[in-house]
Parts: sequence; structure tokens; C-alpha cells
Amino acid sequence: MLFSSIVFLFTFLPIILVLYYLVPRIYVNILSSRGIKNAKERYYPAVRTYKNIVVLSGSLIFYAWGEPVYLFLMVFSILFNYISGLDIARNLKNKEKAKRSLIYNVGVNLLILGFFKYEGFLLDSINAVLPVDIPFRELPLPIGISFYTFQILSYIIDVYRGEVEVQKNLIDFAVYVTMFPQLIAGPIVQYADIDRQLHARKETIENFGEGTLFFIRGLSKKVLLANTIGMVFQKVSLMDAEQVSVLSAWLGCAAYTFQIYFDFSGYSDMAVGLGKMLGFEFKKNFFYPYVSTSITEFWRRWHISLSTWFRDYVYIPLGGNRVSKRAHVRNIMVVWMLTGLWHGAAWNFVIWGLYYGILLLIEKYILADVIEKIPTAVRHIYCLALVMIGWVFFFSPTLGSAVDYLKLMVGAEGHGFIDKQGLYILMTNGWMWVMLVLGSTPAVHDFYEGFIYSKGQAKMKAAVNCAIYAILFLLCVAYLVTESYNPFLYFRF
Repeated sequence: MLFSSIVFLFTFLPIILVLYYLVPRIYVNILSSRGIKNAKERYYPAVRTYKNIVVLSGSLIFYAWGEPVYLFLMVFSILFNYISGLDIARNLKNKEKAKRSLIYNVGVNLLILGFFKYEGFLLDSINAVLPVDIPFRELPLPIGISFYTFQILSYIIDVYRGEVEVQKNLIDFAVYVTMFPQLIAGPIVQYADIDRQLHARKETIENFGEGTLFFIRGLSKKVLLANTIGMVFQKVSLMDAEQVSVLSAWLGCAAYTFQIYFDFSGYSDMAVGLGKMLGFEFKKNFFYPYVSTSITEFWRRWHISLSTWFRDYVYIPLGGNRVSKRAHVRNIMVVWMLTGLWHGAAWNFVIWGLYYGILLLIEKYILADVIEKIPTAVRHIYCLALVMIGWVFFFSPTLGSAVDYLKLMVGAEGHGFIDKQGLYILMTNGWMWVMLVLGSTPAVHDFYEGFIYSKGQAKMKAAVNCAIYAILFLLCVAYLVTESYNPFLYFRF
């Protein structure tokens, strides 16, 4: 079930929100009718439990909507890791036992992830290298398994480190693992950031309203921008190579560059908004990455929760940058190879990860004293060009097809430098390109926020704000009703 679907918007979400706010109120009213004073405050743990049960039930239904069979896998992961956390916490005074429990738990979680996500890739690679033909069956990838596995691991590792208290309430732990706003595509929520919110959060009208605005903004980015420019990318990707000019190839790559940003950042905004509606606060996952002037800065702004996870649980434990130069190079390359593999079980993703690892090392050890002296505009073009090249490895189905597309971008093959088809794609989507460029920078947001929250005529500006968001929501609904193109790119990761 997609957030950007009619079923979610007009059936699932309204039902969950009504139950979430109504069920605890009914419970409190029953207690109050029995003469119990301050029932909400006195029985807050029970009120919170009812709310968490609603969130958990809704999350399990949400997860099972697409592939019900994998609900058993989710339930197993919840129970196994809940028990593992208790076992590790019980043995913390005996580090050897706790370490063995940790290794066993991490091994089981990675084995499950590896079996579903990497079995085919591994066996296919073995068959290609060795004179064997090991048969295997491609299994559908459980939705969101990369995301919720990393969330589980953050909890288990933090319990072992003594950085968080073990969660003894099974319902609260299950909510952490399955919470539908960020279950299938993040942001990756570390347990330490949400521990207290699981049992002591407060819902307010202000937060609900802010969450609604976040959700509509994310929905608009996904539906009105990502989906629209995605059709341009789809058109270019389906063209025969002999018909693709250099201009068309770069425009196709630019279309994907904008599509994946507005698609994924839009989803993250919707997740943050849904969290606010339920009283949760999730950290932002994107911060205008396309305004970056270096690859290092880009990865501080893109998919922040993933970068943070690899920093905290892989890079720093390996020694980070407080090691020799050779060891630091190793640490960077290990992290980025794993980052590539996390995104997909194919060699083009491995190369994509190593590509960024090499670029980051070049910026640190070769360009460190030079890059700051280059004009900002040039650095911005340099960064954006390298990011677009990286996306070629990302959107291509195979490594070979990525190489073929890169050839088109440099004119090694294809239909010349500029052709009518490329000019048509450029000119017929002129206003869309302008909106995408502006929307990728903080300029529009800052201007709008400055207008809405400036002094004077507050009521009028509030009315204008509500009207604009209402129009955006209606436009999104109109698109979803009339158009069938509504993919979500990160579902396959």
C-alpha cells in the first residue's frame, strides 16, 4: 500500500486516526463514568497501551496488504529480537555471554536479510565465475526488509553497548519495529531517538496540523513532481540507443535525478508528517542535497538516516578516521561497498557504492586544499555532474547497461549531440524543469515561510496557507484518480 494511493488516503489513514484518538477516549470516559477522577492522568499507561495497540494493528495490516505471507516473517523478527534483547540485557554483567548473544542475533538478522535479498545475486555470481549451474528460485523481496532490519540492529547493538534500556514491553517493541509511517522506506529510526516516545508522547492539535502540512507537502512532491518527471525518464529509457542523442541522454538522467529526490524525500516528508499526527517526532532525512558543492556535503544532506546508521554502527566501530591513513581508506571503502549492497543485490549497486567511496577519498586526500578555492558555482556543477553519473549506475538494471548509458551521455554511441527529440523533451517540459530546480533549493520554502510567518494580517495568511495546501491535496487526488503511473522507487530496496 502506497501513501500516495486512494486506498491509503481515504480508507486506511482515516480509520487508523479515528481509532487512535477515539479508543483511548472511550476508555477514559468509561472510567470517568465510574466516578474515577483524573482518569486520563491516573491511567495514562493503559491509555498509551491502547494507542500503541492501534498503531501496531494498523502497521501489521499495512505491511500485510501487499504480501500477507511475509507477515509471519515480521512476527518472527519481532519475537526473536524482543527475546534476544532481554537475553543480552540479562547477561550484560558477563560480557562474554552478552557478546555471544549479540553475535548470534546479528548473524540471524543478517542471514534473513541475506537470504531474501542476496541469495540470487550470490548464486548467480558463483554460476558466472565457476563452471557450475546451481539452480535457485527468485523470491519476492519482503517490503522494507532493509529498513526494519537496520532498525532492529540499532536496538540490539545499543542494548549491548548499554546506551539504551532494554524494552520489556512487547507491544512497545513491536510498534518500534513495525510503525507504518516509516516501516517500508524509512527514515531509519534508531531506538535511542524514539525510546521515550514509545511510552511518553503527547499529541497536540498544533503537532497534528503541522503533520498534515508535512504530509501534503510530501504527497505533492511525490505525485505532482516525481511522478510527472518520472514519465520523462521512462520515455527516454525506453528509446532505442540509436535514437538517443547526448542531450536526450543527459535529460533522461536529469529526469531520474529529480524523480528519485522528490520521490524519496516526498515519502520521508509524508512519514514525518504521519509521525507527528500520532505524536512521534522523526528526524529529517533530506536537507536540499542538490545544493551541495562537494560529494562530502551531498552525503551529509542525502538519506541522512542511512548515513548516520553506517557511521554509528560500521564506520566508528571500525575505527573511523582515528586510525592510520591505510586503515581509514579501508574503512571508507568497506562502508561504501556495504552501502551499495544495502541498496540492491547487483554489481551496479556495488560499483555505485565504491564510486562514492573513491570520490570521498579523493576529496579528503587529494582535493582537500584545492576544492575550497574553486568558485562556488563551479563546485556545484562538479558535484551535480558526479551525482548524476552515479545515478546511472543506480537506475540501470545491470552494470553493462549502465556502461552503455554512460556512453550515450558522452556521445560514444547514439544519435549525435542534439536532435529534435532532445529539444522536444527540453522545451515541452520547460516549466516543469524550472519548478524542479527551484523545488530542489530552499529558495521556495524560505520565501513561502517568510510570507506566512511574517508580521501582520495573521488570519489572512493562515487562510491563504490552508487554501494553498487544500488545493495541492486536491490536485494530488485528481492526479491519482486519472493517472496510472504511481511508482515508488525505494520499494525495491
